[in-house]
Amino acid sequence: MSATETGELEARLVARLPEILGDVRGELAEQWPDYAAFLEADIDGVLDGAAELFVHRLVGQATNPTAEPPSSDQTLQLVFEQVGRQQWQQGYDLTRLLTAYQVGARVAWRHVARTAQNLPLSPEVIAVLAESVFDFVNQLSQSSTTGYVLAQGDDARARDRYRAELAEILLSERASPTMIRAAADRARWSLPTRAALVVFTGSADGLSRLDPLALHVPQGELPSAIVDDPSGPRRTPLARALAGADAIVGPTVAIESLARTVDLCRTAVALVSSGVLTGDPVFVDDHLDTLIVHRDARLLLFLREQVLAPLDELPKRARVRLLETLTSWLRLQGDRAAVAQDLHVHPQTVSYRLGRLRELFGDALDDPRERARLTLALLW
Repeated sequence: MSATETGELEARLVARLPEILGDVRGELAEQWPDYAAFLEADIDGVLDGAAELFVHRLVGQATNPTAEPPSSDQTLQLVFEQVGRQQWQQGYDLTRLLTAYQVGARVAWRHVARTAQNLPLSPEVIAVLAESVFDFVNQLSQSSTTGYVLAQGDDARARDRYRAELAEILLSERASPTMIRAAADRARWSLPTRAALVVFTGSADGLSRLDPLALHVPQGELPSAIVDDPSGPRRTPLARALAGADAIVGPTVAIESLARTVDLCRTAVALVSSGVLTGDPVFVDDHLDTLIVHRDARLLLFLREQVLAPLDELPKRARVRLLETLTSWLRLQGDRAAVAQDLHVHPQTVSYRLGRLRELFGDALDDPRERARLTLALLW
């Protein structure tokens, strides 16, 4: 292609740009009215920018197919990366944008072909023009795809950072309701009215069993997450999902009170480890009495030493038998036959042991307060 032909082709295509963009706008109007509206509103900017660059690049490619892309392509790449980013940020699907690009490519080629046919160009040159049109649009598509994916990644990282911040606030006792709501808005997490902390004493694999909307806690001694109110009808499906996952479900409380349950969950973890609490999973709501008794191990030890002091002077085997009998008697509310069945001994043996206990404890066995203290010391 001669310089004269090159100049003529470029001049004619530039002259037709308003018509080309008008036709593209018309094609987009029915299915993509917002894109059509953009072309309508910013027609001058498009003409002076991408459209004229497209024509210059097209003609240059037809003249010298092996030439390196001009430096202006890098600027255009950044522009269309930003278009992809905006597509993600506005909540649109990427396919929608790429399809609109293809519509524009078809319209542009129709005009390029008509213009080329009116010039003395060889079939080879026209073929290169066709290839260049769609190659150019593919490059724009790739740039926008890159921007879209980068925006997704940035958004995901920001969301994870904000959710980590929200979890930290919820599990600390320094946050006001206003601070909690602001953090939830930043994290784009729907703030429930009531919630619970779920802790896994095994691996973090259990986190994958929770609802995808659960708020994972990134810091902590054990893998954990905050879940929407797991009481009522939600309890059964949650228990089913967590079966075998070594999970402890903390008490359900108002979301702003969640921090107060952290110590209870820690106590429950320790009691599960020592075998005091069992369950699959363990729901702390079911064991609040046990947690109250065991929350301070030293205090419980002092209580046991105090109320069981009458047994201190007995030989070990005798002490164990009497403790076993006393524990069963308290649990079964004094039913001797039931105690005999529970311990697999003769009822007369139970009567003998209870008589011995009355000798040691005296009136304490009939005093409601002392019996309550014995129950705390032995049954939990």
